[in-house]
Parts: sequence; structure tokens; C-alpha cells
Amino acid sequence: MTSLRITRTPRARIRGLGVATAAAGLLVSLLAAGPATATPDPGDSSAPGSVSAQQAAEARSAIQSGEIPGVDEIVHSKNIEHLVNIPKDALSGTNSDLAFQGKYAFAGNYDGFRIFDISNPRAPRTVAQVLCPGSQNDISVSGNLVFLSTDSSRSDNSCASTTQPATEKSSWEGMKIFDISDITNPRYVAAVETSCGSHTHTLVPKRKDVYVYVSSYSPNVAFPDCQPPHDGISVIKVPRKAPEKATIVNFPVLFPGEGPDGGGNPGGPTNPGVSKTTGCHDITVLPGKDLAAGACMGDGILFDIADPENPKVIDQVQDNVNFAFWHSATFNQRADKVVFTDELGGGGAATCNAVVGPNRGADGIYDIVGKGKKRKLVFRSYFKIPRHQADTENCVAHNGSLIPVKGKDLMVQAWYQGGVSVWDFTDSAKPKEIAYFERGPLSATTMSTGGAWSAYYYNGYIYSNDIAKGFDVLKISDPRTDPAKRIRMDGLNVQTQPDYFDDFDR
Repeated sequence: MTSLRITRTPRARIRGLGVATAAAGLLVSLLAAGPATATPDPGDSSAPGSVSAQQAAEARSAIQSGEIPGVDEIVHSKNIEHLVNIPKDALSGTNSDLAFQGKYAFAGNYDGFRIFDISNPRAPRTVAQVLCPGSQNDISVSGNLVFLSTDSSRSDNSCASTTQPATEKSSWEGMKIFDISDITNPRYVAAVETSCGSHTHTLVPKRKDVYVYVSSYSPNVAFPDCQPPHDGISVIKVPRKAPEKATIVNFPVLFPGEGPDGGGNPGGPTNPGVSKTTGCHDITVLPGKDLAAGACMGDGILFDIADPENPKVIDQVQDNVNFAFWHSATFNQRADKVVFTDELGGGGAATCNAVVGPNRGADGIYDIVGKGKKRKLVFRSYFKIPRHQADTENCVAHNGSLIPVKGKDLMVQAWYQGGVSVWDFTDSAKPKEIAYFERGPLSATTMSTGGAWSAYYYNGYIYSNDIAKGFDVLKISDPRTDPAKRIRMDGLNVQTQPDYFDDFDR
């Protein structure tokens, strides 16, 4: 464990963004602490981009002038404290999403997952590391079950699988399920293959069963298990007492339409620079309100999940001017707003700069107006971090969660190498940042993929999984967010949003 030094805050960095537009047999291997023995397969790793000599020179100049932090230098607002960083250990792949249950944090990694005891947030302790390669290993937990998404084509469904082309019928992608009755010794108990794999997933928990909404995309006629049109999601039903009986119960079509591509956004050339909708990237549900929001490549949708096996779309919106790839969604507590994120550049590009501007690679804030089946998503504004990043830093809107304060809409969010941002969208037309934490670029000369994948608020602290640097714990002290410290939760899967005040206020 290492604790990183907190350093200065260069004021010159806080400024408005420019307005120019952009070109635009199941096996588990449990690993003890020690030297890394697992390496990601070629198909499971992110390839770094490239920068020009001029961009590298500009990055070095910005560091020297103090406009951006130095390589690996930590900067933050006065109301954020960096408590600790836990570097990668046995799992050396890309760190991905986070989930929480009780005193434990579950951290996804392209090589598997790691479980931390966070009963002392200033000194998290590793209790298990599970080697099970298969990106992204998007992770959730419910009761004694952990769920992992595999969206890279594998030779089989075991944790000893290797990469294998999706053109081969025997290749496998989908959902894996582990039993954590013994938290120190997770046991792999089930696997369900799904069409086009599982890029992400969302739990809809019931008493006896857990429903899993599986998001995946990019079908291809050459892929036997991922054929177009792929215009819906897989719904898996998992009996809690018999998870080995998990099975797909439906594939609801969310974008019905004529032709081979369904009724989603056609993308280019009709809408240049916009992703064609061939499935969903991520879904967030509000089980207490039977409501869900889907970020589906070229579309944002609102749908009813009163019957979890048969979700029904209520409204569908597009932004063919500023959104390239609808990535994720977050409801506010009153369920009258949705924040959608645009992952311009796929998370591997430098988009937090004056060239790209304030409205692309940003959050889009939508009000939900009307009632019942007549509800509509109405655009109000964009939010983007107000600190330019170097052209060697991948930076774009990514995963975040609410900070539960009654009467306020506050959110903490990861921006890859843009760091962690806390912002207020109580006035959906005038969002503003109120706190931040970030590191300087991984490199001043080349594009290296890194930064915060997820940043979530849980029981008084902010937890972030940094792609390259490891597991970070932050504490925010601010009159606007302090009331959230009174909210105590038994667990949190961010894509399964709780009703914080009805269910968890103690």
C-alpha cells in the first residue's frame, strides 16, 4: 500500500473550454499477494494512441508553465482529500468498474476481479484476487453472487480461456457468476453465453431471483454468435438459490424498424460522426420506480421495467450534433432528470481540450417531463470539466454516481485522465463543478491509456478505480455534500440506483 503526496493546485488550469469544433469445466485461480503472474491477452488490452511531435512539445510546455500538472503529479480542489492509493497487485490488466456490498468493494479488472475490505477507508485491505481474463469484467454484486461481463471472444467459458476469433462458432462471450459465501474464496458457479457477449450488465434484483440486463453491440455477419440486427438486450434470470440454473428468458427488441439494422440511429453518412445503434452500451435502472434509462450508441432511451422480463420503451432521443457515442446514464433522486454521457473517442482519445470544446465528450442533462407512458426526455444543457488536459491524456465523460443530498442533484464522475469531478446539476440548465481530483499525464510525450474508469460515492467516501494506478479513496468535505455522510447503505451497484432516502436513511 502506498499513500501518495498531495500537491499544489495550479490555478491557471481552471478556465472555460474553447468553442472550436473537433475533427473528429469452470476454473477459478485465486492469487495471493505478490508478483503479478497474470497478463492480459492481446484482445483484452487497450492500445495506446499516438500524438504528433507538436502535441508532445505543447504538453511539455504546459507542464513547465504550470498550466497542467507534471507527469503523475496529484492536484485537487481544497475540499477534496486523497486518502490512499492501492496499486495493482496480482491482476496487471486494465482496471474497470466497481461495486460495493457491506464493508467490501469489488473492483473489476480485465484479468479478473479484486475484493477490498474498506471497513477502514484509509487503509483498504485485499481479501481476494480472482484471475479470470475476459474484458471488461464489468462487475456487480447481489447477496452471495458476483456477476462479471465478458465482451472479448474467448476459447471457452472457463477462467483458463484464451483469446479466440469471434468468427469461430466455438468462441464464447457472456456472463459469469461467482458465489462469495466465503468472501476470501469466491467460487465460479455459472456461465451464460449471450448474443454479442456482455460489454456491461445491469441487475434488477427481486426476492428469489436476480434479473440481468446484458448490454452488447457491434454485430457482424461474420460472427456466428453476433448476427445483425442486434437491436435489443439479453435478459437473464438467475435463481438466487440455484444460480447454476441461470438462463436467458428474453431478448426484447428496443429499436424495432425495417431493414437489417432495426430502428435505431443510422449513424453515418446520414449522421456523420455518430455511432450507428446496434445495441446498448449501458443501462441504469431505478427498481423502486420501475424505470430505466439506456445509453445505446446513437440513442438515449427511457423505458418501463414493471415487467422486468419485458421492458417497454417510453421515449427515444438523439443528439446528432454533439453526441458521438451514448455511453451511460444516471437518474437524479426524484427521477425527473437523466444525465447521459458521450464517450467521444471511445475513451482512448484526448477530447478535454479547446479544439474539441465544451459540448462534445460531455454529459447531456435531460429533464423527464410528463407522466406514465407519455413521459419525454427534454434536453437542457451539457456539462464538461473546466480544466483542459494535455493531448497525451485520454479524457472524456465516464462512469459516476449520485452523491445523496436531499433537495440537491450532485454527482461524482470519472473522466479517465481528466480525473474525478464532483458537480451540481440541481439547475439542469446551469451545471457547475464544485470539486475535483486528478493526476498529471502518464506521459508528456506519448498517449498512454489511463485515469479514473469509475468514481462512486459510498458511505461517506469517494472510491475510484484508476486504469493504470490502482484503487483510490478520496474524501470530500464541503457544506453542499456533507449531508450525504448520514446516508448509510448496505451495498451499491451504481447501475441499479437505490432510493437513497426511502431505503437507506438510518
